Amino acid sequence: MKLAEYAAYDGLGLADLVGRKEVTPRELSQAARRAIDAINPKIKAVIEIYEDRIGDLDDSDLGTGPFRGVPFLIKDVGPHLKGRKTEFCSRLCQGMTGEVDSNFATLLKTAGVNILGRTNTPEFSMASSSENVLYGNTSTPWKAGHSANGSTGGGAAAVAAGIVPLAHGSDIGGSIRGPAAWCGGIGLKPSRGRISSGPLYDEWGYGLAMNFVQTKTMRDTAAMLDCLAVPQPGDPYVLAKPAESYATLMRTPLKPLRIAWSVTSLLSSPVDPEIVAAVEGTAKVLSGLGHTVTEAAPPIDLPTLDRHLMASWFYAFDRRLDGYARKLSRTVGPDTVEAATLKFYEYARQVPDTDYLEAVAYFNTFRRMMGQFFTRYDALLTPTCVVPPPELGLYHMNVDLAPLDFIAREENLAQFMSIYNVTGQPAISLPLAMHASGLPIGVQIAARPAEDHLLIQLGAQLEQAMPWKDRRPPLHVATC
Repeated sequence: MKLAEYAAYDGLGLADLVGRKEVTPRELSQAARRAIDAINPKIKAVIEIYEDRIGDLDDSDLGTGPFRGVPFLIKDVGPHLKGRKTEFCSRLCQGMTGEVDSNFATLLKTAGVNILGRTNTPEFSMASSSENVLYGNTSTPWKAGHSANGSTGGGAAAVAAGIVPLAHGSDIGGSIRGPAAWCGGIGLKPSRGRISSGPLYDEWGYGLAMNFVQTKTMRDTAAMLDCLAVPQPGDPYVLAKPAESYATLMRTPLKPLRIAWSVTSLLSSPVDPEIVAAVEGTAKVLSGLGHTVTEAAPPIDLPTLDRHLMASWFYAFDRRLDGYARKLSRTVGPDTVEAATLKFYEYARQVPDTDYLEAVAYFNTFRRMMGQFFTRYDALLTPTCVVPPPELGLYHMNVDLAPLDFIAREENLAQFMSIYNVTGQPAISLPLAMHASGLPIGVQIAARPAEDHLLIQLGAQLEQAMPWKDRRPPLHVATC
């Protein structure tokens, strides 16, 4: 299989070839390896290849789900895979391996994917760009030397460049949606609790984080949500699901919705005019599709929310790093973690536990305010990021900034995303426009909690009305 042919398929398309015995899972894994060799030196998305999942692949151990044999990459965060490295792209955790498969990994394997390597992320997934001292910097395939966002930049870049059709992502403040926006892919953050965080965690990131995937087609997004949204024993709660599968609902006509839209900046950083135009253009398309579209937004005090997010994001962060250090016989310091990471470590040691409790109380108030807004609207349309991908070297952890200043800098980029980590609502970034600079623009849509299916259906509508499937970045395996 030639690389251009391999990269033209989405995940379900490749799995269909396997099912019809036109190609074997081993042949697909070998194509993925050639793709990594061809393009990864230019984008630095993949940091480890599992050779035993390629040349020596025994496909009898692959799951029988709808993605059987499809090459897949997992983000260097977790841990998710027993016996495989999870280093958080940090020198502190270099060589650390997982002790058990996570429920997420087990469900991925059941879906049939062949997990054959790890992708890059900022140290401990804390920055808005996938840059780190240990493995280097990931570039968006749309322009060499420009950021793929964080923290799932490696996975999003790998999908956009044609290395794999879908890859792992995780999102605690926009880390699935931001990379999708800057790499020109689809990034869905499912509702809180939709996908199991067990067995090691109950709610990952104290309820703020969610695992899912980066994709390039809505049908892959829907089918993978069907595979992963399976309650597991001991999960703290189970979300209601629609009677029909997400894959079926994606093909079901969508009744007219009440959709709000806004491009009003929540912080000091203005929204790029071309991104404003992309959101406004999407609102017009949605109106033309029969939806009632209104310019409106909830009253969000993002600086106050960010102060409370600090107390949650970094609650017990010092104890977490101390645990890794003890496990690996290392010490947390400038030789093992990057400059801003060390400042957050020191910050976490000084913050009283009561700050976390105050954050939880504030989140409750904020969530109920947002809930009231969504009694009047079914969805809210905004930018995903306020600027197109900047040059590498601006957003990373190896910088001498105090924690509050660091978060303020990062949130200027991600101001429309972290609110849904607080509320637990589903939100998706779709690649609906291109910037005059040749870089992609992501547009975000959020829905009420547990209404992931509405985003699947809206995404499918827009995929038809504003198609992106024929766009290909300059740094792509088909050009190699």
